[in-house]
Amino acid sequence: MATKQNTKKATTKMSATRKLAAKTKGNAKKSTAKKPTAKKSSPKAGDKKMSAINAAAKILAEAKEPLTSKQMIERMATKGYWTSPGGKTPHATLYAAIIREINQKGNESRFQKTDRGHFALSAK
Repeated sequence: MATKQNTKKATTKMSATRKLAAKTKGNAKKSTAKKPTAKKSSPKAGDKKMSAINAAAKILAEAKEPLTSKQMIERMATKGYWTSPGGKTPHATLYAAIIREINQKGNESRFQKTDRGHFALSAK
């Protein structure tokens, strides 16, 4: 009697799988139809958004004193150079990017670390 129940469950599962496959197959045919796409306009040189690290370099050039990454983020947003796309810790991301540039480029870096958590433009 146990074998009849197992057989019945197996056929029920197979038929459900077949139904799902049939539904998926039908949807695949519908999605292959070509849809009209809007042309993307290429951004002009003036329309390009500034990256956070480039905006930080610009802020430090204007500031004349060392700033923390939080201060740089606040000033970038105030002046409209760069705004966070919704991240919770943009200051941490900026800090990491500046440290990475200092480590990779060494003396050729745009930034220098002046104090714990403070950065200034390097004197080239």
